[in-house]
Amino acid sequence: MKRWTIAAMMLAALPASAQAMTVGQFLAKANALKAKGILAIGSPDIKLLRAEVQSVADAYRADLTAARKAGRTPHSCPPPKGKAKLGAKEVMAEFNAIPPAQRGMSVKTAFYAMMKKRYPCR
Repeated sequence: MKRWTIAAMMLAALPASAQAMTVGQFLAKANALKAKGILAIGSPDIKLLRAEVQSVADAYRADLTAARKAGRTPHSCPPPKGKAKLGAKEVMAEFNAIPPAQRGMSVKTAFYAMMKKRYPCR
């Protein structure tokens, strides 16, 4: 029992960035930055949002590579890294299109769904 208590305390002590960010949280931070305009440049939230998307994108590419190496059909079939025309505006548009009631999903889940929709395997 004592081990579970210690483990729970350690998990609670993890920084928020170690937990999955929801689409709702992501959009709230992004919209707050947008409202700040040029003053947002110094905000640590810019790095946080970039790191979140980069982490998810890296995990996505790793999952595709692992599926191919295992002989499984990958989740989706995007162009090679650096060739996809997918920028911040497109990601924000996709995330904003998610109904508010569903924005509790993780950024990772939303990103994977977006990629499957944009780059289905044929």
